[in-house]
Amino acid sequence: MAASKIQLYSLATPNGIKVSVALEEMGLEYKAHTIDISKGEQFDPSFVAINPNSKIPAIVDPDGPDGKPITVFESGAILLYLAKKTNKFLPEDPRLKWEAIEWLFFQMAGVGPMFGQLGHFYKYAKEKCKDPYPVTRYANEAKRLLGVLEKRLEGREYLIDAGYTIVDMATFPWVYTLDHFYKASEFLELSKYPNVLAWQSRCMQRPATIRGLNVCAFT
Repeated sequence: MAASKIQLYSLATPNGIKVSVALEEMGLEYKAHTIDISKGEQFDPSFVAINPNSKIPAIVDPDGPDGKPITVFESGAILLYLAKKTNKFLPEDPRLKWEAIEWLFFQMAGVGPMFGQLGHFYKYAKEKCKDPYPVTRYANEAKRLLGVLEKRLEGREYLIDAGYTIVDMATFPWVYTLDHFYKASEFLELSKYPNVLAWQSRCMQRPATIRGLNVCAFT
């Protein structure tokens, strides 16, 4: 029998959290499959058939735009796909919609890669790389990006004036990760970004978002 729910292949990393939060917030039925990247499960041929880039997350929707199954990989693409499918969490107003898309790309091209590299060199490769240059480089860029977010959130509850959107779902997990996974809050002086911290707190007070944080959790 064909699957009737969206099949989510993920792990509770920042990129994985984005999609599980979206699925919960949008009220979509789904079945979660944990892909343990520490065991190399992302390279299993069955997963590569879904995402040829061997990265989480990915989804298979049995009810695609034409009524046929569709696979979608890349977390930003998945968020846009789910927002279009449900007509939720992406503004309909054209100006606000494009504003949301540009800030989504800001996360995908800047926040995610730079915060991720900081985490790699600051925590996971600390004993492998004694040269201070990588940590200094990515810490400076992380602070710059946090400064951009801090200014953007001045006088705003969420990143887009339309309220909580896929842009917040995409971005707050990376700020959450700076402390929760990387333990870098003091190192980065996160207390200097009160707008960012208040916004993250607002995002994480939403019941559906809280549920999404714990999908495909590390064991």
